[in-house]
Amino acid sequence: MKKLLLSICLLGTVARLRAEDGHQLWLRPHATTPVTVVAPITPSAVLATAKRELQQNWQGKAGATVTLTLKKDKAIKYDGFRLSAQGVQASTERGLLYGAFELLRRQQTGQPVADEVSNPSYELRLLNHWDNPDGSVERGYAGNSIFWRKDSALVVTKRDQKLWQEYARANASIGINSSVLNNVNASPMILSPEYLGRVKAIADVLRPYGVKTYLSIKFSSPVLLGGLKTADPLDPAVAKWWRGKVKEIYQQVPDFGGFLVKASSEGQPGPQDYGRTHADGANLLADILKPYGGLVMWRAFVYSPNDKDRAKQAYNEFVPLDGKFHDNVIIQVKNGPVDFQPREPFSPLFGALKKTAVMPEFQITQEYLGHEIDLAYLAPMWEECLQSDTYQTGPGSTVARCTNGSVYRQAHSAMAGVSNVGLDTNWTGHDFAQANWYAFGRLAWNSSAKSAQIAEEWLKLTFHDAAGTATQPAAADWNTGFLAPVAQLMLASREAIVNYSMPLGLHHIMSATHGHYGPGPWWAPPGMRADWTPPYYHQAAANGVGFDRTKTGSDAVSQYHEPLASQLNDPTTCPDEYLLWFHHLPWDFKMKSGRTLWDELALHYDHGVQQVQQFQRTWDQARPYVDAERFAVVQNKLRAQSGNAVMWKDACLLYFQQFSRLPIPAAVEPPMHTLEALITYDTPPRPPRPARQP
Repeated sequence: MKKLLLSICLLGTVARLRAEDGHQLWLRPHATTPVTVVAPITPSAVLATAKRELQQNWQGKAGATVTLTLKKDKAIKYDGFRLSAQGVQASTERGLLYGAFELLRRQQTGQPVADEVSNPSYELRLLNHWDNPDGSVERGYAGNSIFWRKDSALVVTKRDQKLWQEYARANASIGINSSVLNNVNASPMILSPEYLGRVKAIADVLRPYGVKTYLSIKFSSPVLLGGLKTADPLDPAVAKWWRGKVKEIYQQVPDFGGFLVKASSEGQPGPQDYGRTHADGANLLADILKPYGGLVMWRAFVYSPNDKDRAKQAYNEFVPLDGKFHDNVIIQVKNGPVDFQPREPFSPLFGALKKTAVMPEFQITQEYLGHEIDLAYLAPMWEECLQSDTYQTGPGSTVARCTNGSVYRQAHSAMAGVSNVGLDTNWTGHDFAQANWYAFGRLAWNSSAKSAQIAEEWLKLTFHDAAGTATQPAAADWNTGFLAPVAQLMLASREAIVNYSMPLGLHHIMSATHGHYGPGPWWAPPGMRADWTPPYYHQAAANGVGFDRTKTGSDAVSQYHEPLASQLNDPTTCPDEYLLWFHHLPWDFKMKSGRTLWDELALHYDHGVQQVQQFQRTWDQARPYVDAERFAVVQNKLRAQSGNAVMWKDACLLYFQQFSRLPIPAAVEPPMHTLEALITYDTPPRPPRPARQP
C-alpha cells in the first residue's frame, strides 16, 4: 500500500513538472552540463548576466571552456558579435550577452556553431507598450500591464521585480534592447515625480539585460503638468520646462533612452495647435535630449477627417519636412499607410524621406488579426513589408535597406513593435502569439531572416520534448509529426486571416463594436466620422467595390516611385493582393485567374474558412507531441477561430451580395447565418430607458 501511495505521489510530481502553462516562453529549462566561462574582470551587470546564462543553461560538451572577449573589431557593428565554438567576441557588453544567447539557442535547436559575425540590422530594437498608468492596456489582449496598476500603483513589490526580470531576459534572448513603458496616447502623469520613481525601479531591473528605458510623452505636458499657459515649442518658457523635466528624468535614470511622441494626431495635442510643424516640435525635444545622448521617436501616424483619402496624409505632411529634423530624431512610420491592417502596401514614406532617419513600426499585438483568439503568425507580413522594393534609388531599394542605413545615411536606425505582453500567465494571451514577440526580435536583429526559419526555431525552443509522456517521440517522428506540419500551419495562418476577412486589397472593414474583432462592412453609426467606418474604405455599390487611389481617383499611387506607381495604377498589372486597395472595379471585372471579381472574392472567403478548418485537423494530429495543458488551450482557440472565420465569410458575402446581385458560386459553402442576424449581433444593446417620473 505504501509503495502504491509513493508511486501515485511520484506520478503526480512528474505530471506537475511536465505541466506547461507557457510562462517560460521559448526559454524553457532543460538538462544542462557544466561549463567554465572565462570573462573580462569588470563590475558589469550585463556581463554578469551573460556569464550566468551560459553557466545555468549550457547544453554543449561537459566541462567545456567558453571565452567572452570584449574587443573592438571593425567587422562588428552596434551590439553585434563574432561567434565561434570557443566563445564570443564583441565590442560591447550587450554584444557578449546576445552572443551568449545565440550559442545557447544553437545548442537547443541543433544548429551548427561556425566562426561568423552576426550584426544587428538596426541599432535600436524596441517594444512599444501601449500601457496606461491605471494598468489597462490599449489594444491589449493578455491582461493588464506588467508595469503599471491602478491600486497601490507606485509600490514596487518583489513580484513586480521578478516579472520585469523575466520580461527583460526574454527580450535580451532575442536581441531587443529598448522598451517604451507607456502608451503613445500618453498621460502627463507619467512624467510626475511619483511615476518617475517607478520608472527608475523598472529601469534598474531591465538594465542588467541590456534593455534601455524610454517613455511616451504628451506634448501638452508643460500645460497639464507644469501649469504653463502654452506648449508652443518655440516659446522659451516651454523649452525651459522641458529642460528641467529631462534633467529630472536623467537624475533618476542615467541611461534613459528618450521620448516617443504621438502629436497632432487623432485629437492628441501637438505643435500644429500653435501653427508650428512636426519638425519644430521634434527638434525642441531633440535639442534638450542631445547632451544626454537621448533620442526622439516622432510618430508619422497622422490623419484628419477632412482629407479625402486618409492613406495620403502622412506622406503629404512629412515629405515637405525632409531634412528639417535634427539627427537625433527618428520618424516612426507604421508599416502601411492606414493602420496595421491584415494586409497593406508599404507606406510610401519609406524611401521618400531621404534626409531624415525613418524607422518601421509593426504591431505585434493582434488588433486587426484576431486578438488573443485567432492564431496568426505575423513574421510573413513583416517580411513582406521589409523586403518590398520602393525603387527610390533603383531596384533593390527595399524598405529594410531604406530604414537600416544601407541606402541613406542615418545617424540612428531603429525598428519598433507594439507589444502584445500582459499579465496573463503565458504573457501574450495565446501560446502561438508568443511566436510574434520572438519573431519581431529576430527580424529586428536580422531583417533578411526568413519567416520559415524563425518559425522552426521558435517551435523547437517552445515545444520540443513537451509531450508530457513517459516515452518521448523519436526526433525524426517529432520533426515529421509536429515540426513540419505545425510550422506550415504558422506560415499559412496570416494569409488565412486575410482570405476570410479582407482579401484582394479590402481593408478596414471590421466592426468597432467588438473592438475590431469580427466583421462589420456595414458599420457606420450616425454621426461617426467617415474615415472611421468601413463603407469609407470598401466603397461598395452596384457598379463595383474598392477604393480608387489611381491617378484619376485620389492619386495615392503617385506617392510611390516608378515603376511601382504605374504598376499599381493599372488593374491588369496591380498585384491581386492590393487590387481593391488601389482600384474601384466592377463586380464582373475579369481577374488574372479568368474568374470574375465577385467569384474570386467569394472563393477567397471560402478558402480562408477551409484553411482554418485544416489548422484544427493539423493541431489535433499534433496531440502526441504537446503537453496536455497547452494542447487543450490552443485547440479551443482554433475552434473559436473557425467560428469567427465563418462569420467573416458569411457577413461579407451576404453584405456585398446586396450590391453585386450575383449568386454565390456553387463551389462555395452556402452561408450558415443570415445578414440580419449578423448585423443584430454586431449592434450594441440600447441602454434601458429611464423610468418615468411620477
